[in-house]
Amino acid sequence: MAIDETIKTFMERFKLPDFSGLDWKQSTDRLRQSFYRASRAVERDAPELAEMSTLPVDGAETSLKGRLYTPLGAGIAPGPGIIFFHGGGFVLGDLDSHDMICRRLAAASRCRVLSVDYRLAPEHPFPAAHNDAVAAWEWAHQRTDLLTMDPDRLCVAGDSAGGNLSAFLAQEMNRQNGPLPAFQLLLYPLVQFADIRTKKLTFQEGFFISPNLFDYFRDAYIHEKTDRMDARVSPLFAPEADFRGLPPTHMVLCGWDPLKDEGRAYAAKLAAHGVPVTIREHPGMVHGFMNLTAVSMPAREAIREAGEVVGQALGAL
Repeated sequence: MAIDETIKTFMERFKLPDFSGLDWKQSTDRLRQSFYRASRAVERDAPELAEMSTLPVDGAETSLKGRLYTPLGAGIAPGPGIIFFHGGGFVLGDLDSHDMICRRLAAASRCRVLSVDYRLAPEHPFPAAHNDAVAAWEWAHQRTDLLTMDPDRLCVAGDSAGGNLSAFLAQEMNRQNGPLPAFQLLLYPLVQFADIRTKKLTFQEGFFISPNLFDYFRDAYIHEKTDRMDARVSPLFAPEADFRGLPPTHMVLCGWDPLKDEGRAYAAKLAAHGVPVTIREHPGMVHGFMNLTAVSMPAREAIREAGEVVGQALGAL
């Protein structure tokens, strides 16, 4: 299927900066500025929420910023909740870049959503983001009274690198015998951080991902080559035992995304170990398309569908 024309037009107009020859700080600053401009969606018809608040969340080494979204249909507290980790290759992204995704996810699922602003590379290399994810998850599980969430009905969710953190977190709780999520929502997740240059997509630049950007993000976050295959950052390569007993999973994939095949492979591994898993592929979409709700109605619809899957799984719908 061809790329969605609206998405393609936007991508042709939006150009990532040429960061060759720049030092890490210069190139990272330029990428963050471009990412913010492209992903910041201000929509007059955004879903109305009952409440939205900012609060501190425990990280591994310092307090992190969190944003709590309470939809109009949340019902009587405590109710089901979603702990959300944003994408951006562990280098980009924040609460604002994924604000609209979280608003729409909360409204569609009728679940409260806590978005976590974990530490980014290159300032904070591996395993900083992964350690923050564990700390934030454990904090959320212990402070469900504050979040008005049911600790037995918590979903972990994220897009791209955030999907990586979500998949890792479920596996890590398995390894530690910690509190498992009741459900995981993986939006075009990054499940291996070794290489994508063998991919043969004719439109591989995608949106927010390309072979050059993949390498850039990987090298900014992972300084030792041997760590690229670490199960924490490449959960696809985790030992078989780490897949047993994982929570039911819904995965959203894109037809024009170099990470699609690994996503399918991860889903296959989950299914092979008895984990209920569903896949929704959007053939005409590219990596990162859920950040384009300002220009794409299919992106809005895709978030609504994903939210409804989570809401039904957690008993909110």
